[in-house]
Amino acid sequence: MALSKNFLWGGATAANQCEGGYNLGGRGLANVDVIPTGVDRKAVSSGKMKMFDFDDNHFYPAKESIDMYHHYIEDIQLLSEMGLKCFRMSISWSRIFPNGDDEIPNEEGLQFYEDIFKELKKNKMEPLVTLTHFDVPMNLVKKYGSWRNRKMISFYTKYVETVLNRYKDYVNYWLTFNEINMLLHSPFVGAGICFEDGENEEQVKYQAAHHQLVASALATKIAHEINPDFKIGCMLAGGNNYPYSCRPEDYYKAIEKDREGYFFIDVQARGYYPNYAKKKLSKMKIIMLSEDEEILKQNTVDFISFSYYSSRVVSTDPNVSEETTGNVYGSIKNPYLKSSEWGWQIDPLGLRNSLNMLCDRYQKPLFIVENGLGAKDEPNENGYVEDDYRIEYIREHIKAFKDAVEVDGVELLGYTTWGIIDLIAASTGEMSKRYGFVYVDLDDEGNGTRKRTKKKSFEWYKKVIASNGEILE
Repeated sequence: MALSKNFLWGGATAANQCEGGYNLGGRGLANVDVIPTGVDRKAVSSGKMKMFDFDDNHFYPAKESIDMYHHYIEDIQLLSEMGLKCFRMSISWSRIFPNGDDEIPNEEGLQFYEDIFKELKKNKMEPLVTLTHFDVPMNLVKKYGSWRNRKMISFYTKYVETVLNRYKDYVNYWLTFNEINMLLHSPFVGAGICFEDGENEEQVKYQAAHHQLVASALATKIAHEINPDFKIGCMLAGGNNYPYSCRPEDYYKAIEKDREGYFFIDVQARGYYPNYAKKKLSKMKIIMLSEDEEILKQNTVDFISFSYYSSRVVSTDPNVSEETTGNVYGSIKNPYLKSSEWGWQIDPLGLRNSLNMLCDRYQKPLFIVENGLGAKDEPNENGYVEDDYRIEYIREHIKAFKDAVEVDGVELLGYTTWGIIDLIAASTGEMSKRYGFVYVDLDDEGNGTRKRTKKKSFEWYKKVIASNGEILE
């Protein structure tokens, strides 16, 4: 089984990492706007440090980012030149409902995205739209405590109903929440959660998780009522955990760590909490309403999407302590793998492993919606970036997912590389951690012309797409 002729080759972005225009077009403030770079970033992202507005002592990269707000026509034309079949993007919730609990939506925000979708349609690109990509209106954080509060479900479903009705003629593929399991590791990023003194943090996180899972099911219901042909997906921050050794304790710990992510997808794809999750939630006294069980059961997703950058390693041996970084949270260092400049371990076979494990577990179509290499790109004297390291990374991962499809029989809808154009890195807020095939002249302090320049990988990926993955050299 080869890749389908309709395979969705593409690239991915997120509004908060590329759009900018934080105070333009009637947009309200969002949680991701007020996360600074520097030493306080982790404390704010983890919900340990309250930062509900801007101050003069920090730099906030999401305020302007690469300013796709003003450059989207130019950017879409570049992506069209590359031959993209699919463009993954997100809608900023606070651009549609500036306060989150507004009575009526912001027409200027609605029109902005409609213009983008029209431009994508003109360039024959299929939009894959994330409804919430680490994005919560700050008013909902301040007024209601964000997703710890059940009222968030109705604010979210109103937003969902508004945008799905408005864009039903332009968008077929939707994701409810980006990397939904990230709220366990970065609660303010993933769910706008900031902890109060003395709170049971685990209980707060899992209560918020339940609210998001009910909201996701209701979004799926709304979507299928608006258009039964809509394809609705969930989204996992993926990458399996390897046991450091064959000690049974290490193997069991790997199962436990994998379940932290599967917990969410088990519910979204199967429609119920598995027994291990029920045990965990009952101990925490998570509040659920009587109708929640039926809502989850009746409204499962059509496909499962996930990000994959690297695998992780766990150990129960206190003497095994050498750690490396990863997608927000770290891992024991794998001695068999190379690492990126930021310490992320490079494991193409891990992508094939993840595809097979997700396929076996859920028997639903899969979609790789983030995969890429963050690196410091240095333009030469002509402003050209020869990013052979990026080409090698993506080539090996394409080979791995082709093996999963052609040899293992995995049903894969598409592949969108992360940061198709350079944007702000979610984990660090840095611009210097670049992922794109298009270089953007901007540094970590927000200085630069924001000029777009094609890298070597641009022409390479163009050939890959044109050959449906047959030409990889």
